[in-house]
Amino acid sequence: MRYPADLLKLIALFKKLPGVGSKTAERFAFELLGWEETQIHMFAEQVSTVKKKIQFCPECGCMGEIDLACTFCNKRDTSCLCIISSAKDAFAIEDTHIYKGLYHVIDGLLSPIDGKTAEKIGVEKLKKRIADLQIKEIVIALDSTLEGDTTSLYLKDQLTASHISISRLALGLPLGSSLDFIDGGTLSRALMGRQSF
Repeated sequence: MRYPADLLKLIALFKKLPGVGSKTAERFAFELLGWEETQIHMFAEQVSTVKKKIQFCPECGCMGEIDLACTFCNKRDTSCLCIISSAKDAFAIEDTHIYKGLYHVIDGLLSPIDGKTAEKIGVEKLKKRIADLQIKEIVIALDSTLEGDTTSLYLKDQLTASHISISRLALGLPLGSSLDFIDGGTLSRALMGRQSF
């Protein structure tokens, strides 16, 4: 026997979340059925308004609360720039309490299969920012995946001519890993042990 149509729609929506399969989506949907009406309304309102309440800094690309100054641009060491591929990665690096410089979020990682070519990741904007801020050190903090390695090599090639010190996260980042799943201690060691790239 099939579940009611509205429940099936809810299950299908939960399955769109990363790492959520059919069984987990079903558990989530049935869990919501047991919630108080007020909890469901709070949940629905938060989901429906979250995109309106979050803004991305036009300078660095990091995420913050709407109408507030970017905390990733203010009172930072302006001689160092950390290149990341997701605004979420800045929070992981900040949790280490080691890095004090600026951030720059590129528009994803190189992946010709997915249509992410060199022109689409915003290298010209990055180069302009480096020149404008007179950056002295660049830390490339991209995922240790095929796409992350390819993008890192491409960025190194593009930025080497500027005679800036370029390093990449090292020590403890397993091959094929994403920064999303790296614990704070491992990420701290990777930042402290960064090497010339």
